[in-house]
Amino acid sequence: MSVELNHTIVCVTDRERSAEFLAGILGLATEPVDGPFVPIRLANGVTLDYLRVEHVTTQHYAFLVGEAEFDAALARIAEAGLTYWADPFHERPGEIGGTGGGRGVYFADPDGHNMELLTKGQS
Repeated sequence: MSVELNHTIVCVTDRERSAEFLAGILGLATEPVDGPFVPIRLANGVTLDYLRVEHVTTQHYAFLVGEAEFDAALARIAEAGLTYWADPFHERPGEIGGTGGGRGVYFADPDGHNMELLTKGQS
């Protein structure tokens, strides 16, 4: 069997709020609560398992999306009045970045996790 990432735990102060926030931006749905987790299943089968904790250490989560999904997610970010940045250090607000011909944006979730959306460049 090959090695695949199956799931990762996302530590947050409010698992439902944070899971619904990201699922909404990505145009996905959360899955039913599974023990202490609220999962979001991604297209490649990996789940983000949201877990409530008292103290959050912020992390970076990057999502490779298609061009249409990028446009839709960016529209949802704008509709929500969220600030987004072209860079991971949040120095270029309101801009779209990217490398290799692709596009990318960064935005913060309710607990300050640095979320990234990126597309592949056109070959």
